[in-house]
Amino acid sequence: MNTIHVGVCGWGDHYDLYTQGVRNQDKLSVYAGHFPIVELDSSFYAILPQTHYQTWVRETPKSFGFIVKPYQAMTGHQRGEAPADRRELFRQFEESIQPLVEAGKLKTLLFQFPPWFDCTREHVQYLRACRQTMAAYPVAVEFRHQSWFEPRFREKTLELLRNLDATHVLCDEPQAGKGSVPIVEAVTNPSLALVRFHGRNVSGWRDPGEGQKWRDVRYLYKYSEEELAEWVPRIRRVAEEAQEVCILFNNNSGGDAVGNAKQFMKMLGVDPVGLNPRQLELF
Repeated sequence: MNTIHVGVCGWGDHYDLYTQGVRNQDKLSVYAGHFPIVELDSSFYAILPQTHYQTWVRETPKSFGFIVKPYQAMTGHQRGEAPADRRELFRQFEESIQPLVEAGKLKTLLFQFPPWFDCTREHVQYLRACRQTMAAYPVAVEFRHQSWFEPRFREKTLELLRNLDATHVLCDEPQAGKGSVPIVEAVTNPSLALVRFHGRNVSGWRDPGEGQKWRDVRYLYKYSEEELAEWVPRIRRVAEEAQEVCILFNNNSGGDAVGNAKQFMKMLGVDPVGLNPRQLELF
């Protein structure tokens, strides 16, 4: 079986890792004493200066890896606000991530498309254009519209990703209509498989309710041991086909991502090496 890495999405809000009042600027270094990978979410909200990436390279060990989400305007999340010059936007983003690339710490670019990005000819063409523009880098694709995996399109979608040399993202998420995708166990890139656990909060996924913030509710979920156990044989099968499997827990609205990630590591028998040293072992 090939390499399996487990981590979580972001490093700032996982308070059970920072019980001793760790300063914000020290959190990534502490995080990297527990996990070998992380999903970088702040890149989704802005094209960050290179100095940010340079700092993060210094704060993490040599083997540490970042899964980086491209800026939201690159994946169509700013609905109705298409950028005037998309090529320039991609160029700026590419330039910003170069410190990670040069340090060998970029695992993949995670193109997560919005729920309204459905399976149409126009969107297939746009996906091809994204891949062509980012041809120099590993790319993973996560869909949020169910149409991509309807019976008539499922195999065509997977074949498209294979032809693009892109990683299909396996998702565990609420089954809440068209704006969610089923578990599709498939490897489209033999170099890397990516799995993301979003929780199973069906009501929060669709509509957080009046007076509630979307991000506070959508990922509010704690996986049971039985639910994680469902995934152990899946991960084993995926790891037979992919050289590396990266697993990310995104269920942190209630602070459960770290606990579930560590629990799953034990269930898989994963013991990461090359982490930052831990000064205080309290977790």
